[in-house]
Amino acid sequence: QVQLVESGGGLVQPGGSLRLSCAASGSDFRLYAMGWYRQAPGKQRDMVASITRGDSTNYADSVKGRFTISRDNAKNTVYLQMNSLKPEDTAVYYCNAGIYSGGVYYTNWGQGTQVTVSS
Repeated sequence: QVQLVESGGGLVQPGGSLRLSCAASGSDFRLYAMGWYRQAPGKQRDMVASITRGDSTNYADSVKGRFTISRDNAKNTVYLQMNSLKPEDTAVYYCNAGIYSGGVYYTNWGQGTQVTVSS
């Protein structure tokens, strides 16, 4: 089972940038599809961006053109580069790892990192 630890959150002004990192351990990182999700207070957790084992990416419409997901298999890490941040991007950001095994899709979550966009 993979363990995930996020870092890189913080307070940033509107229009600013942050890069989130998610370090994985405990399993073969290359086998996992990875994703970033976020959850604002009182709202459901939504997918922000995802990247497959083959580096195909997918983004929520609200972040297309501003956020970039990438992975470094040598470092067992997935990143989320966030540019042109808006107040509505404020949320706890969670890293997710997913893998099929025996016909079942398993997922693991990190503990989350807070991102606050405010002047």
